[in-house]
Amino acid sequence: MEPVVGTTPKVVKSEQEWRAQLSPQEFAVLRKAGTERPFVGEYTDTKTEGVYECRACGAELFRSDTKFDSHCGWPSFFSPLAGDSVILREDRALGMVRVEVLCATCHSHLGHVFEGEGYPTPTDQRYCINSISLRLVPQTDEA
Repeated sequence: MEPVVGTTPKVVKSEQEWRAQLSPQEFAVLRKAGTERPFVGEYTDTKTEGVYECRACGAELFRSDTKFDSHCGWPSFFSPLAGDSVILREDRALGMVRVEVLCATCHSHLGHVFEGEGYPTPTDQRYCINSISLRLVPQTDEA
């Protein structure tokens, strides 16, 4: 994966360290910018309330209250948790121009963001994120 220009990740590991920590499928998506197949991800249709963290480093990325049904085959969110939780960069792979979404903490690949698709969300954005890039921490009700 190419480095993000002008930024240094807070979590830095060698490729060997990432391979030891992540499954082969997680490594292919998170560290090599792969994509999981549509409609197979753990969080594609989940309605559980909580926080979605980066599976590589544990940084908080998205909340369940920004998740929506886009029927695209991957979990979709209309906004990241906070403005600095993700990094956006131009992606010209596959002969098209897209906007890649990276974890700001470890620079792992999460997915892509699209705009102007007409979804009835507050931002008119769809953060299309690989389930395998995320880990859901369910919300707990405190008494």
